[in-house]
Amino acid sequence: MESQRLLDDGCDVVGLDNLNEYYDPSLKRARLAQLTPRRSFRFIKMDLVDRAGMATLFKSERFEIVLHLAAQAGVRYSLTNPFAYVDSNLVGFANILEGCRHNGPRHLVFASSSSVYGANAKMPFSVRDNVDHPISLYAATKKANELMAHAYAHLCGLPCTGLRLFTVYGPWGRPDMALFLFTARILEDKPIDIYNYGNMRRDFTYIDDVIECVVRVMERVPQPDPCWDAGGAMPGSSSAPYRIYNIGNNNPENLMHVVGILEMNLGKKAKVNLLANQAGDVPATHADVSELARDVGFQPRTPLEVGVERFVRWYRSFYKV
Repeated sequence: MESQRLLDDGCDVVGLDNLNEYYDPSLKRARLAQLTPRRSFRFIKMDLVDRAGMATLFKSERFEIVLHLAAQAGVRYSLTNPFAYVDSNLVGFANILEGCRHNGPRHLVFASSSSVYGANAKMPFSVRDNVDHPISLYAATKKANELMAHAYAHLCGLPCTGLRLFTVYGPWGRPDMALFLFTARILEDKPIDIYNYGNMRRDFTYIDDVIECVVRVMERVPQPDPCWDAGGAMPGSSSAPYRIYNIGNNNPENLMHVVGILEMNLGKKAKVNLLANQAGDVPATHADVSELARDVGFQPRTPLEVGVERFVRWYRSFYKV
């Protein structure tokens, strides 16, 4: 959907994906089918870990802006498949940074995650807070991405902006995300699992709001912060051309409330299993988006009720339910 927006804005877009089977590739191909008819869009099937292929791609394309949203996602999957995260999120990101280093785009924008806040207890989560205690390997790789990008911003003058995304949902989303899973299982009359005995709160962020934020950030190339103080612990900015932003709705919702909204839109009651918290999960997320609103003049604001209704409408249409 990000590519669709950029194409609508008149940009030439080169999309890259390996179309792996982490989740149903048919959904990925259906997304791609929305883009391939567009004259200004080209798709390249490649894995980020292909060092030679990535180097050739960057050299031939000479991208003006690089928007890096590819990664091995998911907290729980990282508990059983750690090397998938090392390959995609560390090796793959290193290939992105090297491609940028040698071919000079004016801005690298990359996806981080709210998971980097890990064991932090202070709410809301702020980019001014230190994030030194990740509680999953996924979170650790995303924190590593931020550090790697900062090193390249400092050493090579590469302008980098990291986006800590908070529970993105909406049409065409990932099937391993809670809203997607709950919808599928409720419609199939199967029980849904809710961890921490229902005491889970997430800052659900609707996809259209995320896209608007990303587009605005792409055009705001970071400059060294003249107020940055090495002794003052300012993790969200730097003396290098580097910034970090939270992208969240600034309104955490209890998962049981989300289930209630889904039940209303689906016309069916959910069968709920309340379970203990899982390793790697945090009980709550809440985004402080003040820096984002200040710098790009926008913050996510789609109410959960509106976003869920749009998602359910898309789900019924796509899966013909």
